[in-house]
Amino acid sequence: MPRSRLALSGYRSVWLLAMFDLPVTTPAARKDYARFRKVLLREGFSMLQFSVYARYLISEEAAEPFKRRIESELPASGEVRLVLITDRQFGKMIVFFGKKRRAAEKKPDQLLLF
Repeated sequence: MPRSRLALSGYRSVWLLAMFDLPVTTPAARKDYARFRKVLLREGFSMLQFSVYARYLISEEAAEPFKRRIESELPASGEVRLVLITDRQFGKMIVFFGKKRRAAEKKPDQLLLF
């Protein structure tokens, strides 16, 4: 039986990570920080830790529109990095919380199609 087109490979599906270091020294800078964070949330990103957000996508190609939209919303100052890693790599992440070990976030059970 041929493999279903809906079956997702851990090597094909990806996580797009957005890591940013934005100044918050003035009221205007704090507003830019909050606006950029809201852009990430609106685009379906979830916070992994302060200034590190991630979004699960079915392929590297599916990440391209997100990269372009984030680039178009960059604040005037600070630094933003986008990194793509496979779902397989993301699943190997070890998360330490204090002295206790915690499992990495799971990919969504249902894909959002729009």
